Amino acid sequence: MTDKITLKTKVRLMDEATVNRTLMRLSYEIIEKNPDTANVALVGIETRGYPMAEILRNNIRKNTGIELPLGSINIKYYRDDLEKIADNPELRKADLPFSVDGRHIILVDDVLYTGRTVRAAIDALFDLGRPSKVSLAVLVDRGHRELPIRPDYVGKNVPTSHNEVISVHFDSVDGMTNVEIREKES
Repeated sequence: MTDKITLKTKVRLMDEATVNRTLMRLSYEIIEKNPDTANVALVGIETRGYPMAEILRNNIRKNTGIELPLGSINIKYYRDDLEKIADNPELRKADLPFSVDGRHIILVDDVLYTGRTVRAAIDALFDLGRPSKVSLAVLVDRGHRELPIRPDYVGKNVPTSHNEVISVHFDSVDGMTNVEIREKES
């Protein structure tokens, strides 16, 4: 396993209220682009994509009365850099209480960076079945793509350097909700 990197907070991009407003806007975009939600399901990429997907689903339910199916997917097994993530990573595939076959799956993740996480999630989805369509919703797109992946729903575009890290926190996971840019300490 690689050495532990120390990060210091550089700037808070979004506080809890801003995160909630942004997720409400994304919920409205999903509703507008998918007027027939009968075949739409949300799949959160673990860890922080899942609580984000839960919030999107709750917002959509509040505004339409429709409760979209919700599941989670763990992509660690599908990563091409598995050995860099942890010495003994937990290898669970998915918690999907529905079939992906023929569904429009909206993958949900907190930060889009190189695109490798999304590629791994798509690989995991297709191991479970054949969706009719796959879309991507992210809270923050920080650029630096290594793969040709583009989100369909974006909360905020934030240009970053390679020395910076976007840290998204959700209350259900971290005890607080915000988005910060953190920087590697020298």
